[in-house]
Amino acid sequence: MGIFDFLTGEFIDVIHWTDDTRDTMVWRFQREGHEIKYGAKLTVREGQAAVFVHEGQLADVFTPGLYMLETNNMPVMTTLQHWDHGFKSPFKSEIYFVNTTRFNDLKWGTKNPIMLRDPEFGPTRLRAFGTYSVRVADPAKFLLEIVGTDGEFTMDEISYQIRNIIVQEFSRVVASSGIPVLDMAANTADLGKLVAAAISQTVAQYGLAIPELYIENISLPPAVEAALDKRTSVGLAGDLGRFTQYSAAEAMTEAAKNPAGGGMAAGMGAGMGIAMAQQMTGQGGPWGAAPAAAPATQMPPPPPVEKVWHIAEGGETHGPYSKAAMGRMVRDGKLTRESHVWTAGLDGWLRAEDVAELAQLFTVMPPPPPAN
Repeated sequence: MGIFDFLTGEFIDVIHWTDDTRDTMVWRFQREGHEIKYGAKLTVREGQAAVFVHEGQLADVFTPGLYMLETNNMPVMTTLQHWDHGFKSPFKSEIYFVNTTRFNDLKWGTKNPIMLRDPEFGPTRLRAFGTYSVRVADPAKFLLEIVGTDGEFTMDEISYQIRNIIVQEFSRVVASSGIPVLDMAANTADLGKLVAAAISQTVAQYGLAIPELYIENISLPPAVEAALDKRTSVGLAGDLGRFTQYSAAEAMTEAAKNPAGGGMAAGMGAGMGIAMAQQMTGQGGPWGAAPAAAPATQMPPPPPVEKVWHIAEGGETHGPYSKAAMGRMVRDGKLTRESHVWTAGLDGWLRAEDVAELAQLFTVMPPPPPAN
């Protein structure tokens, strides 16, 4: 063996990368002086890609496989190096290994509430959070646009930017969807697909892809949730008199939890609740005597709250509709006995004929003619 053969053998490198972390996206192969020896063996494993950068220019991208780095199988490198000599010499290049597998269970959420106009509640705010996954779809573009010369690039360095993109697109999709807030829980899967599709166009410019995006929860501000609970309580109670009694009982329960002044608060709450309930139900006193004639200046009670209805048809929801509008839809044949409806206070979607308030709408119309 000649001295040249010995040195040639010593120059041969084995270039590979095994990742023992869970968040490394790009890792630069460390070599003294960045010298890659002619004939070096490059191993690119499944879930990886190797990007060659020579003298500041992106030279080539290698997909999974085993490669012998020679000029005859590196046409781009040959052009950059202008290798038209007969000798075989080392060349200075940088090799970046890119992790192309999915990074899963990444969190996203709205930092501030999202403003939107709900068809039932009007202007309101909501928050949302969930998870997503991301992977490198174009290693060369990702290296050029995001990584640059960073020798070790992790998921944490870009996750904040991706979360901002998700929140921006989620806000736009939700605000333009027209889906009522009460029905969003039943449409999170569709909303997630719409948001993922909108995000894909933006992150593709970074060489990334969003294979999955999930919306785990959509919530309203505490004040709106409290008002919604009150509205549901009214529906469950059935009338204002029973709701007043229910509120008085709740006030007494809360007062009993307060040891300081609990008895006084309980007495005041009970007295107010009984007085309001008697006024609502027409009882004049504790013995059920008829009330005295109301003075001429007495104000009439507030009108009852009218229920609004939603209709499910073809996997989509429509509404809200008043009872009068539902009656017109029955007359026009757009609402049938088999149509599924929902309003505040119902446990779920029911057929229209199974709801007492709507069943009477169908009795107004004549039944279908008998068969001949």
